[in-house]
Amino acid sequence: MARNRSQQNIIPLEECKKFVEKWKKNPLSKPRIEKVVVNICVGTSGEPLERAMKILEQLTGQKPVKLLAKKTIKGFGIHRGEPIACKVTLRKKRGEDFLRKVLPAVQHQLKFDSFSVNTFSFGIDEHLKIPGTRYDPELGIFGMDICVSLERPGFRIARRKRCKSKIPSKVRISPLEAACYMMHEFNVQII
Repeated sequence: MARNRSQQNIIPLEECKKFVEKWKKNPLSKPRIEKVVVNICVGTSGEPLERAMKILEQLTGQKPVKLLAKKTIKGFGIHRGEPIACKVTLRKKRGEDFLRKVLPAVQHQLKFDSFSVNTFSFGIDEHLKIPGTRYDPELGIFGMDICVSLERPGFRIARRKRCKSKIPSKVRISPLEAACYMMHEFNVQII
């Protein structure tokens, strides 16, 4: 069956081979997953938020934190300081495992437009698309946003307390390199 034009990889494999050869020559230049942030925004506090938190805890195995509204929007019934969303931050190996679990929900396809410098994001409209999850009528169905941060060894210089410095632009991970990393490590198709 032939794929239509929008379903084909827009990044040629030859481009990615250059990055793979570079990573083999210098293993410290290979990107890695720093953290994966999973966010569910409900828009109201109370029972819907509690249900979203239960679903997030079941999927990730970590207790989520509540996020508060930054400003009041009367049209939506949102008040400043009211909890309206929840998130979980998964680091290193836990983040990689969660990403491998979630990618089949989007058919291992990511848009190139979702890649940025050092990060990429994608969304899932129903958590039931994640393999291994079952529908619970008491909890309902929620969508979620997944934001992944990439780094190289040595990015700690931007976070450390003593002698903190900026990361040079030539060391940052470009959107093309991030897309090639996902194609190489996670068998993702970039559309």
